[in-house]
Amino acid sequence: MSLHPVNIAQKTEVMVEHFRAFSQHKIGGKAKAMVVTSSRLHAVRYKQAFDTYIQKHGYSDIKALVAFSGEVEDPDVPGMKYTEVEMNGGIKERELPERFGSEEYRLLLVAEKYQTGFDQPLLHTMYVDKRLDGVQAVQTLSRLNRTAPGKEDTFVLDFVNEAEDIHAAFQPYYEQPLLGERADPHQLYDLQGKLDAMQVYFTAEVEELCRTYFKPTERQSAGDLAKIYSCLAPAVGRFKALDEEKQEEFRGLLTSFRNLYSFLSQVIPFQDTDLEKLYTYLRHLAKELPRRRSAVYDFDGDVQLKFYRLQKISEGTIALNAGEGGVLKGPTEVGTGKSKDEEVELSRLIDVLNERFGTNFKPADELFFEQIREEAAAREDLQEAAKVNSVDDFRFVFDKALEGIFIDRMDQNDDLFGRFMEDPDFKKVVSKMLLKQVYARIRGDGPTDDPSPA
Repeated sequence: MSLHPVNIAQKTEVMVEHFRAFSQHKIGGKAKAMVVTSSRLHAVRYKQAFDTYIQKHGYSDIKALVAFSGEVEDPDVPGMKYTEVEMNGGIKERELPERFGSEEYRLLLVAEKYQTGFDQPLLHTMYVDKRLDGVQAVQTLSRLNRTAPGKEDTFVLDFVNEAEDIHAAFQPYYEQPLLGERADPHQLYDLQGKLDAMQVYFTAEVEELCRTYFKPTERQSAGDLAKIYSCLAPAVGRFKALDEEKQEEFRGLLTSFRNLYSFLSQVIPFQDTDLEKLYTYLRHLAKELPRRRSAVYDFDGDVQLKFYRLQKISEGTIALNAGEGGVLKGPTEVGTGKSKDEEVELSRLIDVLNERFGTNFKPADELFFEQIREEAAAREDLQEAAKVNSVDDFRFVFDKALEGIFIDRMDQNDDLFGRFMEDPDFKKVVSKMLLKQVYARIRGDGPTDDPSPA
């Protein structure tokens, strides 16, 4: 639905006309706008729609740039690949911020780029067509808060999110948030000692893995990956020999060390190379540990899209409340934290994967799976196969196509892509879940968002 030409065209018209009528005259006529899209394919479709609409109406005072990584294949245009440079008329990636800052361009369409760390004081308006949550919402919308002479206000037009959710995301950072328990570098050594004491891995295995992993590129060989796995296999065996309580304790300590070191290493120049080696080893080991015993999720009922209509819901200011600042907590030793039974939203494959494999993927990662589902369901070859085959026979076509889609989108989520390609069990579960959903979505004969792989 979100990629349907009518939907794209309607929103494009709203954004262009709104910008010309209300925003472009701001900041002394220099105001700029950003369009935040939910995927690279959305960004491509919007760029085409913007160019077509602007040309059709003969507008000479507004031009758009697009920002996304890698190459994008549109399933509706077989054999065609789109790149940021090509769609921007040859403007190189490193030149884009400067060109957007010129008077020639007023709109920037983005997909996972320039939503954080982008500093353009003339950015006045943001059009949001992507689900935002928590700190991601704060970081994205805060692209607007750079000051400039004549900049008196900002504006957000949001097609997706509720005002209450955005308010909740910003409130903890309003005024002066309190600092909670701070991360202590000494905790790393405490965690290291506890991990060593459990004797799941040995120093010689850590050293050997790091010697292989950190070899210069020119000296790397095809057998290095097998050597890395050989360094991990003994630890996995020792882990399996532990009772369930000890396994959870080790898993929790591993996660705590990995997260704490990842955070502290960004701000503290550690001289202890043993910490870096252990961090590298544990990152690889975490992917090889057997998954936790899975919970069973039962979803009753069916959710179907009956109609779509673009409608203005509300307009106003989101006012934050004084005296309600939240507490900012630094990463600390978080314990073993075994997940509890909770209600989960439909389509949350991430919850199932985290539960089964002990991973730490975030709710935002679900967007990656949603893009995979959309692209797979939109492919003509898969549509034809699903309509004339049983789900079991459809699997033979789907599994091969799914791997290709993951490869095409590898730069959008390195962690999920790496786990999918390197872990056969993980790949099998993901493939089963997406197979059922895509098959049902194409045929329209059953629930399309059942995350259960069984």
